[in-house]
Amino acid sequence: MRRLWLIFAQTVTVSLAVLFVVSTLKPEWLGKFPSFPAAPSLSQLPAPASEPLPAGSSFREAARRALPSVVHIFTSQKVRSPRNPLLDDPLFRHFFGDDPELEDQRKSGLGSGVIVSTDGYILTNYHVIEGADQIEIALNNGRALKAQPVGGDPETDLAVLKLDPGKDGERNFPAIRIGQMDNVVVGDVTLAIGNPFGVGQTVTMGIISALGRSHLGINTFENFIQTDAAINPGNSGGALVDIQGNLIGINTAIYSRSGGSLGIGFAIPISTAANVMDQIIKTGSVTRGWIGVEAQEITEELAESFGLQNTDGALIAGVQRGSPADAGGVKPGDILISVAGKPVKDPQAMLDLIAGQKPGDTVSFSFRRQKNVVETSIRVGKRPPIRRDRE
Repeated sequence: MRRLWLIFAQTVTVSLAVLFVVSTLKPEWLGKFPSFPAAPSLSQLPAPASEPLPAGSSFREAARRALPSVVHIFTSQKVRSPRNPLLDDPLFRHFFGDDPELEDQRKSGLGSGVIVSTDGYILTNYHVIEGADQIEIALNNGRALKAQPVGGDPETDLAVLKLDPGKDGERNFPAIRIGQMDNVVVGDVTLAIGNPFGVGQTVTMGIISALGRSHLGINTFENFIQTDAAINPGNSGGALVDIQGNLIGINTAIYSRSGGSLGIGFAIPISTAANVMDQIIKTGSVTRGWIGVEAQEITEELAESFGLQNTDGALIAGVQRGSPADAGGVKPGDILISVAGKPVKDPQAMLDLIAGQKPGDTVSFSFRRQKNVVETSIRVGKRPPIRRDRE
């Protein structure tokens, strides 16, 4: 059996060798075989389709409109490092001197911003430029310009910068189109534009997940747009735009356990941002109403102890002495139920309603005191600026 297999293998090998020699030297001896068409060359391939993509399959137009208005913000500030103990050594100081630069260092940061006017006003987050003594803006076209802070509002985490036109005196900057929050609903497609992790300008896509998010502990005044468009460190201050490229929010914060995007991002709605921006440009600061009370949420247990039918309202836990509320007869234990005729649902709503009043105006307040409803008028004061601890 083994001998037959060796004879078969040798025969096949010799036959293939003869076939190769004949096909190479005398192909005509083999007769005609069917031929196969050659592969088409690149010049013979059909031209790419020139028809536009179906509506909704691309957001290139929205990106094209918004991208030139989104800028990168690079900040720098001098920080005082702990004094080196070697500076107290006379021998060390004899050889190296007492150089103050050994104690001073510079801290850098990055973020994003949005050009909102052709004369160079930029809207961004307050935490992006907080404490910075040098601010540089990188435009979409690659140009780098200096910018000066106009003012900031830490309670909404918003700030306004003004571009320095530079030597060529540029005055016509690419301003973004402002959208309307009345047109924004949950489920709308949205694009987030910014400079995540400093990699460069990036566009991500998602939907509006929720509106009116509050009680997050991010800012004093909260009314966030929630989106699942990827927002990462460096996106702060960037643009959240609709599918027409209109600005509907300023990207501000993310919910994350790792530092990266988990699909829960928050943006300040343009309705809030525009109001703050207008006040900062006109006066350099934001003015809000204040009456000088400390409030807490009404839990179900508190509602039961007070004999309330629900948890609506804000329980006054403290009244600042000499404040407008003190002058108006407000007492700890009162439950605020309305401001200027508008119902108060919780302490956050109370804060928003009072802040929206003009300082100096006399406004009606309704309180529940024990089992009675008390009406009083309070002359609203000006909310004092908050103090932020620097790290």
